[in-house]
Amino acid sequence: MIETTLDNLADFCIKNAQQIATAESCTGGLVAKLITDREGSSQWFERGFVTYSNLSKEQMLGLEGQLINDYGAVSESVAEAMAIGVLQHSQAHYALSITGIAGPGGGTEAKPVGTVCFAWAYYDLIAADSAAKEIKCISNTQYFSGDRQAVRTQSAHFSLYRLYEIIS
Repeated sequence: MIETTLDNLADFCIKNAQQIATAESCTGGLVAKLITDREGSSQWFERGFVTYSNLSKEQMLGLEGQLINDYGAVSESVAEAMAIGVLQHSQAHYALSITGIAGPGGGTEAKPVGTVCFAWAYYDLIAADSAAKEIKCISNTQYFSGDRQAVRTQSAHFSLYRLYEIIS
């Protein structure tokens, strides 16, 4: 099933001369790996940021440290800022971000292991005849079960499925 999603993403992006970029925390680059395992992915994958630490989110994506302090690294607010930061620090047309708690430790009662926050950002033309662009962003939180690898795999797959739903 993920293979079909990747085929569809590749076809859409190549046909429309557009590219994807990623920011991954708990998945550690798994989405970028799934994409770049495919021949020809350089035509539609622009870059991937692995921003595992809070400092890397700030330095590589331009997040404000206060945002992380206020909401926590695992939050839709941070996921949205990550996705927007990807667009601002790349040439991509579409961005996805993932931040979560893959386990086995690190969970709390409020944010248990398996909590993963996602965001997808993209440029939207403000007017059909305008070159001006506005960034749109959609976020979501999911709760996955299983061990660390299961949470990471489910997260990577979900992010790609949802990205294709958004752009197609």
